[in-house]
Amino acid sequence: MWKEFKNFIMTGNVIDLAVAVLLAGAVGLVVNGFVTDIMMPIVGYFTGGVDFSDLFFALDGGNYATLEAAKEVGGSVVAWGNWVNSIINLLIVGFVLFMIVKAYNKTRKPKPEPAPAGPTTEELLIEIRDELKKQK
Repeated sequence: MWKEFKNFIMTGNVIDLAVAVLLAGAVGLVVNGFVTDIMMPIVGYFTGGVDFSDLFFALDGGNYATLEAAKEVGGSVVAWGNWVNSIINLLIVGFVLFMIVKAYNKTRKPKPEPAPAGPTTEELLIEIRDELKKQK
């Protein structure tokens, strides 16, 4: 059983998967930094300095200055601003990934078209037979 497990782990697919998971984690950090540190300040600038993550609705009727203050006192709130942030992050990440895939597709060489197929051996033999019949 140990040998089978070792053979399974050492196959190329498992190693490739492990590398892909590690790279995905690193790419996730880069994308999160891009969205949080670069794009969200730009979005905030164009929305008049609104920080979406601090927008909420208090279900208990309380008047809280910030979402953090509401959570500290255990207030019941719907943090809809965080949801808006998630939607904006999704749109930004989706657009960036679209641009990356589009650029990657441009660099790939198109597959060469297959050469036209010539006549098969049977087709050639049929033509020869028909020509011989015509000559008689």
